[in-house]
Amino acid sequence: MGSWIGLETNYSMAPDGQSTAALIIPALNEAEIIGATLRAIPPDLFARIIVADNGSTDKTAEIARREGALTVTEPERGYGAACLRALTAVPEGITAVVFMQADGSENPAEAARLLASIYDGRADLVIGSRTIGGAEAGALTLAQRFGNLLATTLIRWIYGHAFTDLGPFRAIRTDALRRLRMADRGYGWTVEMQIRALQEGLRVVEVPVNYRRRGGGVNKISGNLVSSLRAGATIIWTVLRLGWRA
Repeated sequence: MGSWIGLETNYSMAPDGQSTAALIIPALNEAEIIGATLRAIPPDLFARIIVADNGSTDKTAEIARREGALTVTEPERGYGAACLRALTAVPEGITAVVFMQADGSENPAEAARLLASIYDGRADLVIGSRTIGGAEAGALTLAQRFGNLLATTLIRWIYGHAFTDLGPFRAIRTDALRRLRMADRGYGWTVEMQIRALQEGLRVVEVPVNYRRRGGGVNKISGNLVSSLRAGATIIWTVLRLGWRA
């Protein structure tokens, strides 16, 4: 596993020094790494940290609570389902939401890069791009790279916008998120957000982020060929389905 040591980890607060952002972390059987992931989050970067336990059979939820995160449960398996459940726990006064994985593959301090474009009024949705950032060797499988390229190429053809990544590490204004009427309950969640943002005329930017191999546990998608194919098909179908509706 790689290390964040030596990477840029400076972060900044909202302009007035008071965080108005919430962090959402969907998690499924991540007991091995969720504690370390939560402890790596810089203090005061978020007003609320929410872990959405997606029906874990291990101690993921227990560890998350012990580390101080607000933990909600969504028994229906699915990345989108977990995110939607977590959003119901976002309190009033939150102006932006960051989505991050539980597996330690992303540097939580880099959430400040995502939030900066929102706080300074330049963007409504900010995608953390692993493609223009730095991905550790082996962190992105060949199947992930090919699926990412195929999906972003289809989006460019259909919608005329050149995304470089569908990475799950992202930030969005809460008022903009409401406009998107997110509905996907599976692995089409990230691409649905990006396409609906284009359809709604939101200001979308990408910023480079670092990415490493997961810090522990088992990858639910890239570690399983059948799951990888199913997730890839879901993403491509979502791109085509939303394009056809448009």
